[in-house]
Amino acid sequence: MAKTKSIYTCQNCGAQSAKWMGKCSTCNEWNTYVEEIVEKKQSTGKLSVQISGNQPLTLDKIEMVNTQRISVGIEEFNRVLGGGIVPGSLILLGGDPGIGKSTLALQLALGLPSKNILYISGEESLQQIKLRAERLSNSISNCLFLSETSLEHIIAHTEQVKPELLILDSIQTISTELIESSPGSVGQVRECTSAILKFAKKNNVAVILIGHITKDGNLAGPKVLEHMVDTVLQFEGDTNYMYRILRSNKNRFGSTNELGIFEMRSDGLREITNPSEQLISKVSDDVSGTAIAATVEGVRPFLIEIQALVSSAAYGTPQRSSTGFDLRRLNMLLAVLEKRAGFKLIAKDVFLNIAGGLKISDPATDLAVICSILSSNIDIAINHKICFAGEVGLTGEIRAVGRIEQRIAEAAKLGFKRIYVPSLNKGFDVKKFNIEIVKVSRVEEVFKTIFA
Repeated sequence: MAKTKSIYTCQNCGAQSAKWMGKCSTCNEWNTYVEEIVEKKQSTGKLSVQISGNQPLTLDKIEMVNTQRISVGIEEFNRVLGGGIVPGSLILLGGDPGIGKSTLALQLALGLPSKNILYISGEESLQQIKLRAERLSNSISNCLFLSETSLEHIIAHTEQVKPELLILDSIQTISTELIESSPGSVGQVRECTSAILKFAKKNNVAVILIGHITKDGNLAGPKVLEHMVDTVLQFEGDTNYMYRILRSNKNRFGSTNELGIFEMRSDGLREITNPSEQLISKVSDDVSGTAIAATVEGVRPFLIEIQALVSSAAYGTPQRSSTGFDLRRLNMLLAVLEKRAGFKLIAKDVFLNIAGGLKISDPATDLAVICSILSSNIDIAINHKICFAGEVGLTGEIRAVGRIEQRIAEAAKLGFKRIYVPSLNKGFDVKKFNIEIVKVSRVEEVFKTIFA
């Protein structure tokens, strides 16, 4: 006989409480507790289990199975996953509202005409899905579409269709009758994901779950959601810009270092195979305040344009603004310029921008950042055929960076004439690159060479 009781769960962080509270003591958010009904079965006091099914094996007795990945029609998506979708895997795709998650999933479904795919939407009607498909200019497909929010009905339809790939948009709209709470609650998300996971592993069906995110940028629902799935993908970008980045935060079947770049257009998402050519302006004239950085996102090298504007503070209190670059790191680099290089910027406004709306966390962009700031401060342009790769330390030294050969090769491929790299990076042949490589150890050396 089972007993029922009420428990209150925070919809933001998943914390539980025996009574309702206005403010969560864990995440400090207001009005996030929702009542959930749980059942507690009485124990008989006896533990009697019949062992059946799988038996423990040693490694030499475990048979290896060569799983054929499902290669989708989007190569950037294949790259991030490590070669394609593994049958029986659970993929969680998250991102900001309007960033293009549903568009990416629909393009993926329509790009596999030879596969049996079931696309289930709990947010859009079938008519809305068809309108989007016609906008993508790819409405001819064998993919099956269904508008449904009941987990029991979804499982029943999936067992009937037997798809190779199941796409659910989104997990926050699906609910099960086993829990008396609204769709999107912590309990509903947890139970629905658990049921879908069991079905996917049992029937060897690959599943793509589209998930919402909170205002803090984290995936909505319990943290256990990210632990249950095999792959967590994050679709990022600024809605004011056309570029989108697909990152892998977790991948049980591949590397988390890969990166996919897309361009949002009126007819859907377009892959960008060579991001360096897209992210660097084609203006041939040299302009002060710009510098090119050779960065690496994951294992993919590309060049980005860093723009800086330095001006006198109008009201006495200088402003520090950064778009696409960590503001705290910018303040640290400004302190290094003032303390170690002798440039007085304490009474100057400093604005920094990464062109293209990208967000960069690679420390190797430090050298290009300080060069762009100094270029704007003294109003002397840097030659547009020069690029930089180096991390700046607190003492003004230029520290070694990873994958230096890939950065140099990318700069040489795009026709750059000179690249500044840390002198601490050794072990590579300078002669094999068709570009002048200047090794520097301190920021003062770079300034003397460029602005002499």
